[in-house]
Amino acid sequence: MKKENLNLTYEWDKTFPKSEDVEHEKATFVNRYGITLAADVYMPKNRNGKLPAIAVCGPFGAVKEQCAGLYAQTMAKRGFLTVAFDPSFTGESGGNVRYMASPDINTEDFMAAVDFLSMHESVDRERIGIIGICGWGGMALNAAALDTRIKATVASTMYDMTRVNANGYFDSEDSEEDRYRKKEAMCAQRLRDLETGEYALGGGVVDPLPEDAPFFVKDYYDYYKTARGYHTRSLNSNGGWNVIGCESFMNQPILKYSNEIRSAVMIMHGEKAHSLYFGKDAYAAMTKDSKYKDNKELLIIPGAVHTDLYDGGGKNAIPFDRLESFFAEYLR
Repeated sequence: MKKENLNLTYEWDKTFPKSEDVEHEKATFVNRYGITLAADVYMPKNRNGKLPAIAVCGPFGAVKEQCAGLYAQTMAKRGFLTVAFDPSFTGESGGNVRYMASPDINTEDFMAAVDFLSMHESVDRERIGIIGICGWGGMALNAAALDTRIKATVASTMYDMTRVNANGYFDSEDSEEDRYRKKEAMCAQRLRDLETGEYALGGGVVDPLPEDAPFFVKDYYDYYKTARGYHTRSLNSNGGWNVIGCESFMNQPILKYSNEIRSAVMIMHGEKAHSLYFGKDAYAAMTKDSKYKDNKELLIIPGAVHTDLYDGGGKNAIPFDRLESFFAEYLR
């Protein structure tokens, strides 16, 4: 497949320290839309034979140098070959125009990562899993429902991006009238963008932070806008998606066939995360009237908020031991 020429950064520019127990290299691969994706590959040192592998992505609006890379490097220390990648139109990945999202293309991004791992000389293609963080948790479930090569999936602190775009936060805009107003605004924005000749950005995490901001906004600020997680290529740390970047999410639900997923799935969420309702409802829908319940799990992490599962939140909130045992069981 013909690749785009990408401008990749080779020095270590992650938001987490480099492990001396892991080998790291840059890689690129192409999805079925011809978009070249940029990735970091993490491999355990002193490896032997073909390894189980995991593709990691998320959160929605983040880059591989943030949470996805932390998960990938940590799982590589535990014996897996991993790849953390930037989705289409974001980070170091290709695709024009920039800062657009698509339920279809972004699901394909995960499947292209599985393609890449399947063709890697050090990977056992029968033992491939995926991890999706935040908005990419929903994408991971969607990919698992479509891609039979995926043997195990973890959705961490997940969002259903179609639901939040169509219904608003906490389903506070779940009405035909509210959705019509949002669609009307999007259509007007399309014309403004054509008139100005450029796509307007929606803005990333609010900055400066209002004193009366809700907790989940403060939670995001604490990660994306501080030394804890800021990255120059992260949409959430900077100007955000295009205003119309997520337009198609409003009428394209991604979890319709989640209860047909035969492979193993673990949804893990913080007990105090504002987004917990996404995880609980996704688990309920995935297991309702399903013949494949025995390998499904909902793991609630006591005391954890949403971004604690990005980087541990300073309290080791990410249950990496449980992740290791889950993938060891289902990628055996």
